[in-house]
Amino acid sequence: MNAHEELITKFYTAFQQKDYETMAACYHPEATFKDEAFDLKTVEEVRKMWEMLIKRGKDFKMVFSDVQANDKEGSAHWDAAYTFGKTGRRVHNRIDAKFEFRDGLIYRHRDYFSFYRWSRQSFGMIGIFLGWTSFLQNKVRTTAMEGLHEFMKQ
Repeated sequence: MNAHEELITKFYTAFQQKDYETMAACYHPEATFKDEAFDLKTVEEVRKMWEMLIKRGKDFKMVFSDVQANDKEGSAHWDAAYTFGKTGRRVHNRIDAKFEFRDGLIYRHRDYFSFYRWSRQSFGMIGIFLGWTSFLQNKVRTTAMEGLHEFMKQ
């Protein structure tokens, strides 16, 4: 296992253990993160997002696999199972992660998942009918960012 594969493994192992401080230490000071809910431009936002998700995810469980990396980029797959707080519905999200590295740390982190699949699980009938629309996608993004910024103020 090379150094970047070890870094990704350390990151996701910390995630499994709900250790957001170790996760935060894996990021470069200029790191960014993006997925279907968040578009984070500062490392402070990135670090606080993981802290928020861990602290709010009471029944959160995750597993990871397929860690691969070279000296510039890497990838992994992870599955998350949790109860979505807004609706109380169970979610099993399948995520593919891509990484870019700088100075031995995560510099760019991009998670990919099916928003439509996620929204069907999270919102039920609303997700079935609206999960493919930009309306629901934008509403989720706005709500997620507002939640993060409120968390950061505390």
